[in-house]
Amino acid sequence: MDQSANLALRNPAILAGLYMVGAGIAFAAVNSLTQLATLTHGTPSTAAAFWQYLLAFFIMLPMVSQLGSGALKTKRPVMHVLRVIAASIGVQLWVLGLAKGVPIWQAIALIMTSTFFVTIGAALILRETVGWARWAATLLGFVGGMIILEPWADGFTINSLLPVGAALFWAITSLFTKELTKTEHSDSITLYLLLLTAPANALFAFSAAQGNPEMGLLDGFAISNNMALIYIIAAGLLVALAQFMITKAYATADAAYVQPFDHLKLPFNVLGGLLVFGWVPTGNLWVGAALIIVASLYIAQREAKRRP
Repeated sequence: MDQSANLALRNPAILAGLYMVGAGIAFAAVNSLTQLATLTHGTPSTAAAFWQYLLAFFIMLPMVSQLGSGALKTKRPVMHVLRVIAASIGVQLWVLGLAKGVPIWQAIALIMTSTFFVTIGAALILRETVGWARWAATLLGFVGGMIILEPWADGFTINSLLPVGAALFWAITSLFTKELTKTEHSDSITLYLLLLTAPANALFAFSAAQGNPEMGLLDGFAISNNMALIYIIAAGLLVALAQFMITKAYATADAAYVQPFDHLKLPFNVLGGLLVFGWVPTGNLWVGAALIIVASLYIAQREAKRRP
């Protein structure tokens, strides 16, 4: 590596951007691997979610131990639990959507509507002041989502709404996080999420088995075959890597600078769906995605100005 490249990698802004780009590539690979394990090889979505995040947890154990038991001290344990439940429901809906064959380009674009659900929740639940411009951006973002979703088209199915449900519950997770940051240390918020996600996903796996009379008690955890096992292990490793890179990105540079790089996940996932499944996005994707990205960038900019 030449001297100019070394100097560039020492620049925090460049490093933070590279971390976010790396995380986006890793998550795009996770999504394709998840669809291979579930859609192609028939592994239950609950099993795919549980084993991925359990493996990622064990990989991140050094981080958990580094936070220390002191991070478990909290005055709001119920809110921590509710936050993890909301996050886990989002994961379950997301993986179920992939398992049901929702094209990854459509799913990843719709998940970007989470920003707009956060704006609505901040106004209605947290009683934050939201000006007309942010309301207009939120409306524009949902218009973009409708263009991608095309509920009026013949090919529309109820499964197409699963990524929207995931976006809603991840927005609820963000609202819980906002509220917790008023009184809780960031280490506590991180530690409770790491510790409770796997048990929460386990409950969903048990529930899936109990809700289906044709399934045994542990079938919600079953991996269909060795190939699916390989895909899930690879996905779990990449989930941990992506989470690590996101953490490093936000620790290296300002959040307002880092956040726009997150939108690169869309072309990465489009490429993954094209290479793995041959899915070619419609022209409506780019129109709708452009509206979502413009609206979410505006909201992020306003949020950055409002909060020090």
